[in-house]
Amino acid sequence: MDAISLAVNGRTDIGLIRDENEDSIRWYADTNQPFAYVVVADGMGGYSGGSTASNIAAETLQSHLNGLLNSTFLSCSPEQQQLMLRAALIDSIASANREILTTKDFHPQFAQMGTTLVTAVIWNDFLMVAHIGDSRAYLWNHYGLQRLTRDHSVVQEMIDGGQLTPEQAKESNIRNHITRALGVTEHVDPVINSWTLTEDALLLLCSDGLTEYLDDHMIERVLATHRPALECVYKFIDDANRLGGRDNISAGILEFSFQPEQDVYISADSITLQPKKNEDITVRKE
Repeated sequence: MDAISLAVNGRTDIGLIRDENEDSIRWYADTNQPFAYVVVADGMGGYSGGSTASNIAAETLQSHLNGLLNSTFLSCSPEQQQLMLRAALIDSIASANREILTTKDFHPQFAQMGTTLVTAVIWNDFLMVAHIGDSRAYLWNHYGLQRLTRDHSVVQEMIDGGQLTPEQAKESNIRNHITRALGVTEHVDPVINSWTLTEDALLLLCSDGLTEYLDDHMIERVLATHRPALECVYKFIDDANRLGGRDNISAGILEFSFQPEQDVYISADSITLQPKKNEDITVRKE
């Protein structure tokens, strides 16, 4: 019987123009269970506001997801576990939204802050992706690249309505205007979808500081050719900066593969906590 191997890596970069990094990223792979996640948040709202909002979102999801694998969860059926995972995402996103709104109430200087959010969670061969805003999730396998999220943005609505082509949207002066975000209204409406993974795959989560410069064809080429796969995060950051780096850039890679049971082991070196500030850590489960 094949076993599941998971590896994850992430990085965020201030870019070449901005004075502050308003992106936040978290990633984790469990050393004992086939469980991993990536969270990317892209904040907005002026000096310190955007970074505050994105960090609240990332920290809140991290806390909820890290507490998911308790004895109750592990004793449930796969169907029940999938429902519990979905509930955890809904609850954590709602909690992050409330925390951002509360922070705004106590700190008027943050009145305009908010954040996008995208997260991908794998439990066994089950993948769930939640997003709000224009940070994206992609899946690559031998069939090619699939975008798993659809931007909540004005230009995406115009593309859907036939008013803009995707090429025109990239040049639009309203391309960064989003229609949904955390910390804007009391009710938040994330899109949550799920899939069963049947073959080896790479997941990329990123902020629009990456997709501003790399289209889907360029992203696919990197994921298909750059190895080791987890080091794609550095390639993506470097490429976005080389092409302009006008925004903060965040990228997380989650590597999913099936391996023969007898060949799967957990190295003691793979045990890690979240990275320290300004430190890049690769977490591997081989």
